[in-house]
Amino acid sequence: MTDVKTRIDETVKGNDVVLFMKGTKEMPQCGFSSRVAGVLNYMGVEYTDINVLADEDVRQGIKDYSDWPTIPQLYIKGEFVGGCDIISEMTLSGELDTLFDENEVGYSKEMADKIRAANA
Repeated sequence: MTDVKTRIDETVKGNDVVLFMKGTKEMPQCGFSSRVAGVLNYMGVEYTDINVLADEDVRQGIKDYSDWPTIPQLYIKGEFVGGCDIISEMTLSGELDTLFDENEVGYSKEMADKIRAANA
């Protein structure tokens, strides 16, 4: 498991935004992964997607790495942010915008506002 932890750590720390998910950003394979990928895609965020279904060691390893039991898991600048519910709440409250701004991650503020308007 050390090799997997090292691979995960290098991925998380080597990319500004990483989403560990079921499926890919182009083809999510679960509703929760689809929701988070959809938010990131809609907001125009460039991110690395890791399909945990393609590697059972990574699927379990990411849960151990974060001490978080579910997937998807979003990381920004090496820090674990949360799963689907947390990302959804942060999107609607504007906290995700703030986190992107603080970490100099590019995104469309206009599209973030449209998500909030559609859910108001």
